[in-house]
Amino acid sequence: MTTPTKQFTVPIGPQHPALKEPGFFEFTVEGETVISGTVRLGYAHRGIEKATESRTWVQNLYLLERICGICSHIHALAYALGVEKLAGVTVPPRAQAIRELTAELERIHSHLLWLGVAAHEAGFDTLFMYSWRDRETVMDIFEEFSGSRVHHSVNTLGGVKFDLTVTHIDSIRRGLDYLDERARYYLDLVQNDPMLSGRTQNIGVMSEADAARLGVVGPTARASGVLRDLRVEAPYSAYSIFPVQAVTETAGDLHARFIVRVREILESIRVIRAILDALPEGELQARMPRKIPAGETISRVEAPRGELFYFIKSAGSDMPERIKVRTPTLCNLASVLDLSRGRQLADIPMLLVGVDPCFSCNDRLVTVRRVETGERLALDWDQFRRKGAKS
Repeated sequence: MTTPTKQFTVPIGPQHPALKEPGFFEFTVEGETVISGTVRLGYAHRGIEKATESRTWVQNLYLLERICGICSHIHALAYALGVEKLAGVTVPPRAQAIRELTAELERIHSHLLWLGVAAHEAGFDTLFMYSWRDRETVMDIFEEFSGSRVHHSVNTLGGVKFDLTVTHIDSIRRGLDYLDERARYYLDLVQNDPMLSGRTQNIGVMSEADAARLGVVGPTARASGVLRDLRVEAPYSAYSIFPVQAVTETAGDLHARFIVRVREILESIRVIRAILDALPEGELQARMPRKIPAGETISRVEAPRGELFYFIKSAGSDMPERIKVRTPTLCNLASVLDLSRGRQLADIPMLLVGVDPCFSCNDRLVTVRRVETGERLALDWDQFRRKGAKS
């Protein structure tokens, strides 16, 4: 007589050692094998999208940078590109090149930070400390030419605020020489270290067809052989002048996602050097109107995690009527639930870190419902603040 199997539900989050931000997962397991999973977001209530409607176009530049501390420049760039499109303004070539250079520096920083977090989840804390030490090189570069290590505020509507002097360029070159050596060391490590390979090879395999079906973006898609990179497919800023070569792998497992990100660091270093070798001369800013003509547009850029999508609507005033942001984490999270089925529960933290999630990036708008009736309430910004103060 066989003993019937028992299923258990294992909650992970919203506060959990495997999560660096608040998210809530529930996995149904039989023994140690995952049968199914669910995810719930919405624990970081910031209301940024609603807040943009009561701020000027320029003020929103600083607000939207704070959607994500790791990707602050790319959020500001996506927003600026959309507003400039509505205004019919062409940004000077030198400013476009500086925007691309900053975006690729930010990509290096993001991937190094991710590598450390992923190594920590695998129990490889030496790699965690090494990669986080090396990302300080990028943060020092940002601080030198923008004055800030996190929210660089390089962008302004119509161009950029900061120029690259000879001193800045020399510092960037020295930093890139060091990071090039370190990235090659990390590439050899993730490809050949037996402990790390044991935690990543043939884990969370996502075929090219599955990646297309699940709609994943960024390095997660490219590790499965799906070429989704807006820098290549729809170049913006100066990417048509200083193009990148998309990095892809075909294995589709966690190991491939490690390799893609480290190889992208090397590709970013190559592109930044090309920009420094042929940095255009000229102005840094174009004149922008205070009021943006009525209309709506979309703006798409390639953030370190994948496609970042902005919808921007203007009513012809000095404030936007609506801004909607879709971040790459929202596209990639569903794949974690799909890939977790049939895997060991111990693999879940690694599967989750493999898509480089940012939960706070997703939580920008709060929907309020009346408890008694479930009726959805629409609050203006002042009402929202008063409600938050009461609770």
